Amino acid sequence: MPPPALSFPSFDPSTNPSSLANALRAINDDRHIPAPSAVRRPSADNSPYTKSLSPPIRQNSGSATPRVRPHATTLSIPGMTRSLVSPDGRIADRDVAAKLVIVMVGLPARGKSYITKKLRRYLAWQQHNTKIFNVGNRRRTQANVLSPTKPTAAKLVDTPTESGASTLNGGQSDSHTVNHSPSTPENPLVDHSAKFFDPKNSEAFKLREEMAIDTLDELLDYLLCGGGSVGILDATNSTIERRQHVFDHIKAREPKLGILFIESVCKNPELLEANMRLKLSGPDYKDKDPVKSLADFRERVKAYESAYVPLGDYEEDHAMQYIKMIDVGKKITHFGLEGFLSTGIATYLSSFNLSPRQIWITRHGQSIDNHFGKIGGDSELTDRGHVYSHVLYNFITKKRKEWLIDQKNKIAQSSFPPLPGDKSPPYPEINEELDGKNTCVWTSMLTRSIETAQHFEADEDYDVKHWEMLNELNAGKFEGLTYDEIARDHNDEYVRRQMDKLHYVYPGVGGEGYLQVISRLRDMVREIERIKDHLLIIGHRSVCRVLMAYFMDLTRDDIADLDMPLGVVYAIEPKPYGIEFHAYKYNEAEGWFDEIPDYKPQKTVDRHA
Repeated sequence: MPPPALSFPSFDPSTNPSSLANALRAINDDRHIPAPSAVRRPSADNSPYTKSLSPPIRQNSGSATPRVRPHATTLSIPGMTRSLVSPDGRIADRDVAAKLVIVMVGLPARGKSYITKKLRRYLAWQQHNTKIFNVGNRRRTQANVLSPTKPTAAKLVDTPTESGASTLNGGQSDSHTVNHSPSTPENPLVDHSAKFFDPKNSEAFKLREEMAIDTLDELLDYLLCGGGSVGILDATNSTIERRQHVFDHIKAREPKLGILFIESVCKNPELLEANMRLKLSGPDYKDKDPVKSLADFRERVKAYESAYVPLGDYEEDHAMQYIKMIDVGKKITHFGLEGFLSTGIATYLSSFNLSPRQIWITRHGQSIDNHFGKIGGDSELTDRGHVYSHVLYNFITKKRKEWLIDQKNKIAQSSFPPLPGDKSPPYPEINEELDGKNTCVWTSMLTRSIETAQHFEADEDYDVKHWEMLNELNAGKFEGLTYDEIARDHNDEYVRRQMDKLHYVYPGVGGEGYLQVISRLRDMVREIERIKDHLLIIGHRSVCRVLMAYFMDLTRDDIADLDMPLGVVYAIEPKPYGIEFHAYKYNEAEGWFDEIPDYKPQKTVDRHA
């Protein structure tokens, strides 16, 4: 039996939209909807799409005017992101919720200052305005100002110890570590000895709290009024009460600011001994008897230990985000991380290690394009470039052997407790098997870089790898041209680059700028920090500039102008207190490298480069 025919109710057109009524009638009457070509369209003269439109007026489409909720705090990468409020990609002053206060936590000699300096260097290299605010520096400054036996012109700013120089050609840079003269000269003379840090010393406790809050206020001024993105409060902050006080003070000033606690814990006795020894050459004990100084410092640590409470349950119960580092990166735990800065910091901190090693950076040998003054390209080495590659191989091989002998001699001569006049701290990994270290050689994927590594590639004792992220900055449609040709045929672009090389991006497909190179080298820097083997990087001018800017702690204004000629090898040796740095210039006539005494980074004299 066939199914019953379907019937559709008829609709009164007066009570339904005409289009719907027509469609329903078409179904009932088995009629077809008119073909699209039969549908009347507005004439071109009446079409809104053919008329020029005025730009939209900025408004608020939300229910509240003005807007009350904070703006989104998504990833900001200078050179890779931009917005109306941040055309250069840096964190906008308006986006307070994206800014971050880092509060260090930990007992003395746990590596807090080491961590803060490396962290500031990394964040500043990423083009985030970052400064350290050190409470200990304020205490020492106040003692110097108030002491009748000490000069009143106290040093207010710490020079970064990681770098050979913070600006090119001796220029003045922005302060990285900040503290000012005390605003309360009526306070009693600040004592540096262990009794000042005794929790039972009520007067000293009150003074320490005042100095901590004064320093924190400077940090907040920097973030809220001084264009800062990240401020680091470097102090022990070893009690729950102090941390809660700091937290409340920040939120009372600006509730949208992010707060991240970072605690450094040392469980390795050798690492702790090395840190304590390093303190003896610091400002509190410099030029004093090292044995007596060590005893006093141990008493100071005991004073802190009596009231110390590590990060943990309290912070988690009160939704305070934190990162805890154990033995400078051996183990890391974190809780409630929010925001791209906090998560990026956790990743960076996980790459730390104190293993003794050497990092070498150099440009490739002379290429055919170098010979003709052309930029970019993928040309081969000249004969002179091939000779350079062989001399480089012999030089690095010799330096490896010298370094190994030197390290073993230092281990044999080290002593603890230190003897009078003994200032060099031992490596914490003093018993590591130094003979087992590999030497990695990293090149770009461009021919001139790969050919410079050919002799290392032929030696099984080296591990060679080619990296695309080490490729030279892409000059876009100017690849293969000389700077003179660009200046002649594209003068407007040439002038734009000369005015602001850091932010300039070459036009054309694939064109890059220095900020793009910094972004693509972010993961490589973390890998360099992570590995414990020796490393030689055979790169290109822009890549070497960016890497050197990270290790030498250069300002953003220096990166694109750093002198980076062919034929110079830079040796970087990470230390617990920063880096040891040497530079060697290729002596083509002698077929070797000569050390450049007291090398400091210089601004290039090449008007094009």
